[in-house]
Amino acid sequence: MASLRAYIGAWMVRRNVRARLGAMDDIAQVRRIFDGATFPDPPAATYESGSLGGVAGEWVRPRSGDSLRLFYIHGGGFVACSPKTHRPVTGGLAARGFTVFAPDYRLAPENPFPAGRDDALAAWCAFAEGGPACIAGDSAGGNLALAVMLAARDRGLPMPRAAALFSPVTDLAATTGSRVSNALRDAMFNPQSLANLGPMYLAGHDPRDPEASPIYADPTGLPPLLFHVGEREILRDDSVRMAEKARAHGVDATAEVFPVVNHVWQFADHRLPEARRSLDTAAAFMRRHAGAGRA
Repeated sequence: MASLRAYIGAWMVRRNVRARLGAMDDIAQVRRIFDGATFPDPPAATYESGSLGGVAGEWVRPRSGDSLRLFYIHGGGFVACSPKTHRPVTGGLAARGFTVFAPDYRLAPENPFPAGRDDALAAWCAFAEGGPACIAGDSAGGNLALAVMLAARDRGLPMPRAAALFSPVTDLAATTGSRVSNALRDAMFNPQSLANLGPMYLAGHDPRDPEASPIYADPTGLPPLLFHVGEREILRDDSVRMAEKARAHGVDATAEVFPVVNHVWQFADHRLPEARRSLDTAAAFMRRHAGAGRA
């Protein structure tokens, strides 16, 4: 059962974000909206600029206590946001016992596919040299997290111990399923939004390329995966179908569907029960797997 705050939060996002984003065909407007988030930085974490593998980014560390290592890839439709905009999530995970590195990967349309994936992969490889770690990401960042794991597997590079994925985009070619059934229910996006953003990121590349849309890849050999997605999201099926395909290929994969919540509700950790539960669950999942398996 959803909390009253989930209903209020989704209503506020619909009123203040979806209407302003429109069809998301104006990149400058999208960046103003996404980069102008007003969520506070969690005070239980510290934030420091850094660089790994030649890619700039940000270290987010807990102020006290031991920590596990986590590589976090921010979302933003492949065209917006940064590690700084996502401090409510990375700081929330740091407060739950993780030392996080978030790469500031190149954005489309100035730097289309595969620039963002390549940056994330380079930073991940450098991060993995420090020892066993998990990986996480939201939305477009969830897409890139899956793409990094697939590329690392195929190239014989270090793999994460587990991955937590918040409303990832896994199918840039999708036009049916929740893209249609949730067209009016999604608090943040309409299907035309993704239809416009996809070509800006792909720049003519095939949306069914497994390197761009992980749903078309063979997921065999991926580490345990946890998907969190909203039941009303147009991206709901991206998580559900990806988890189903992963399980069919022998991967430990779970998709938990939350009622009512808006896209990447984890930003509201400080005031939304569902956000706290999502981050608590994801942290426990990654902690459980962090000491097992291979680096």
